[in-house]
Amino acid sequence: MDRLSNTVRPYAWGSTTAIPEFLGTPPTGEPQAELWMGAHPGAPSTLVRDGGERALTDVIAADPEGELGPETVRAFGPRLPFLLKLLAAASPLSLQVHPDLAQAREGFADEEARGVPANAPERNYKDANHKPELICALTDFDGLCGFRRAREAAELLGALDVDALKPYVDILRASPESDALREVLTAVLTADRDEIADTVTRAASAAARLASGADGAGNHAYAVCTSLAEHYPGDPGVIAAMLLNHVRLRPGEALYLGAGVPHAYLSGLGVEIMANSDNVLRCGLTPKHVDVPELLRIVRFEPGEPAVLRPLPGPGAEERYEVPIDEFRLSRFVFGPADSSDSAGPSAPRPLESRTPQILLCTEGRVVLHAADGAEPGLALERGQSAYVRADERVTATGDGTLFRATVAV
Repeated sequence: MDRLSNTVRPYAWGSTTAIPEFLGTPPTGEPQAELWMGAHPGAPSTLVRDGGERALTDVIAADPEGELGPETVRAFGPRLPFLLKLLAAASPLSLQVHPDLAQAREGFADEEARGVPANAPERNYKDANHKPELICALTDFDGLCGFRRAREAAELLGALDVDALKPYVDILRASPESDALREVLTAVLTADRDEIADTVTRAASAAARLASGADGAGNHAYAVCTSLAEHYPGDPGVIAAMLLNHVRLRPGEALYLGAGVPHAYLSGLGVEIMANSDNVLRCGLTPKHVDVPELLRIVRFEPGEPAVLRPLPGPGAEERYEVPIDEFRLSRFVFGPADSSDSAGPSAPRPLESRTPQILLCTEGRVVLHAADGAEPGLALERGQSAYVRADERVTATGDGTLFRATVAV
């Protein structure tokens, strides 16, 4: 097992205080959006091996089967198939979707064949992999996820009483749901920029008036509309967001985001895990490249309430977040007095054995990792600290705190 040193990514939407406070470091005054834990080539974690600091990418490349295990290498090749993050959003992220595996392979091959440079801003597919992801809240966490029911969206837009939105309201009320959502989103994203900017301004003004008087979903939707328009004035994504569900996660709750699901994180601190990919298609709330035709090809127009995940009990007091893919599995252990269900007592060692590699992140208190053979002293993790455990390495954990565990599911 190895303690990890990790890189903070300073994206503009990041909080200036949440990650420094979590790590116990002084704020820099600059946004700190994500802490990356893993072997992504853009910002690999480092560890100390053989007396020297090495990138986790290089450690894995030197002995893929030894580090990842033969099953992981057979399934996903000689690289860690997931990336673990601590994510701190102070302002909205872009409204986006991710392709499925077949779409990613097709899109990547097409852009390669057309000679689109890998670092070109107009490049959609940076790799041939899909990017399912899971966000687990550490604080109250707000986001947009999946399409609302068409009639609910029609009621929200209709109450704004903006003339330019009335044709959308009629479509949402009259057409079959999936067709209506597709038609309205297409119309919003392809509208004349000056005209849609004026519509957004009028809609935001109306939403601000309605936010304090509405209740339930309406209150949240209008408050989100107002906030988005403040951050991205005139952006068509502000109207598009009205078609989506607003979700507020409480600490410990999670959302799984599969291919084609439109989403945007709005605010909060959470643990995020994803397949190791950079493939993102954006449709608004961003200064980055937007490819409307490709996004509309990828989006799944399936309305309904998003499923909020809560951890399911597993063996050894492990709590698992079940997802339908194999690249990653996220779970947690709650040690100490908070774990009243553990009849063996708060300090009972928990086995963390796995045939696949693991990254362990302490998010509360203090947890100590022990080699099962006792040959090495324990590795203590305080809040915000993490460790890498190679495949088949037998480790136990004790302490008084919360430990998140990221593994491969093969």
